Amino acid sequence: MDLITGDIVSRISYKHDLLFRISSISTDHATLHGKDLRLEVDAPLVDLVRVEERDLVKKREKEKEEEEFSYRLFRQDYQFMKEKRDYQATDGFHHESSYFHLPAKVLHIDGDRNYLKKCIELYQRIGLHVHGVYLNEKDMPLEIGPLIEKIQPDIIVITGHDSFSKNKGTRNDLRAYRHSKYFVEAVREARQAVPQLDQLVIFAGACQSHFESLIRAGANYASSPSRVNIHALDPVYIAAKIAYTPFMEKVSVWDVLSNTLTGEKGMGGLETRGLLRTGMPFLEEPPGE
Repeated sequence: MDLITGDIVSRISYKHDLLFRISSISTDHATLHGKDLRLEVDAPLVDLVRVEERDLVKKREKEKEEEEFSYRLFRQDYQFMKEKRDYQATDGFHHESSYFHLPAKVLHIDGDRNYLKKCIELYQRIGLHVHGVYLNEKDMPLEIGPLIEKIQPDIIVITGHDSFSKNKGTRNDLRAYRHSKYFVEAVREARQAVPQLDQLVIFAGACQSHFESLIRAGANYASSPSRVNIHALDPVYIAAKIAYTPFMEKVSVWDVLSNTLTGEKGMGGLETRGLLRTGMPFLEEPPGE
């Protein structure tokens, strides 16, 4: 069976536990990207099996159910936050003047074009303004400074693919991780531009990333405390929770993680202020002269 770039495959040696997309092929090895997890690994071609379309359909249906469940949880949470904001904005009384919100601006930097597309679709569904940028993980530290200067974001998501290899070192050795060092360098660059944790909120990391180094570098939230795989869409829910929480309120880490598909084993971080600001009055048209 001849495999080509783009094929969806599973690994025989891992009992077909995860699905991957072939990113590139050398003589006898392939680089694989997790189909729905932010994981990058290398595997011998002889260990790979192309997944049949009928099996993919079943897998997609299950994944869609999981993603929709997480989205419904977020919508319920959002509705609760909205009702609370409405009450606070009017002091619990009816006002003739209506008010408006200024939600946060998100810069999402992703090392995977397919994941970036899925994330942007979710941002739009949630109602967040996002600038999505595809960059190879190695280029992120070089490009993030100019992007911050140009876009002036309130939230930055720095993600893509990663993995930990125990053959390259211990879990505390940054050299044992495929892309964690580039995420760490990108976070440092971002923090040099905006040092305050509550002025620029940063999520960084992917599957199995070196959580501790990312937090020390200046990330508010990061993956992966237990070195587990994270879902491609999880960073979006973290950004959305911060974006829709009023700036006078703090968000507990558990509240941030509650709507993710991965949870606390894959995500962690610091207590952080929300970024939503409320103003009034809302004017349908600009006032006349």
